Amino acid sequence: MPTIITHSFTGLVSGAASYNKSFPKRFWLFSIICSIIPDADVICFELGFSYDHFLGHRGFFHSLFFACILGSFIGILLMGVRKLEWKKRLFFAGYFSFLISLHDILDTFTNGGLGVALLSPFDTARYFSPFTPIQVSPINPYTFFNGRAIDILKNEIIWVWIPYVCIVLLFRYISSRMKKKHRGYRLID
Repeated sequence: MPTIITHSFTGLVSGAASYNKSFPKRFWLFSIICSIIPDADVICFELGFSYDHFLGHRGFFHSLFFACILGSFIGILLMGVRKLEWKKRLFFAGYFSFLISLHDILDTFTNGGLGVALLSPFDTARYFSPFTPIQVSPINPYTFFNGRAIDILKNEIIWVWIPYVCIVLLFRYISSRMKKKHRGYRLID
């Protein structure tokens, strides 16, 4: 898996790209939580589930189905506490589902583990991307901070941080150009 640092980074960058001053402050908290929440499945190790179990690491909780369910729950219910209109709640549902899914997809680009059960519960096979340039980060923090941290973070900056910032900046540029273009048109009564 990429590190919790890199997953959090994607949540912050996505939040910066999507942020609107009308958003509640908890938007930032949920952006970070959603970007890392699939890795909470490591708790299942303590509960006796093996890595390759349905509930094991990178199993069901790394599926696109789970991402849509949890992202929708957070977007519609938790973000909608202040009686937000449905259009905004649906935006949040899609946004948080995207962040959770992004975590899952990034994990498929790592060079270790058993793969990611992207299609669970419908298909429990584990998948990797055909291209796996991201060094897998150890689950154990002691192992991570005991010598491999710098190499892993350098790798993630090259393969995740820089490309993701470029994609987000391109998206923002295209979005702003489209808004400017559409402002110039007026409907004739």
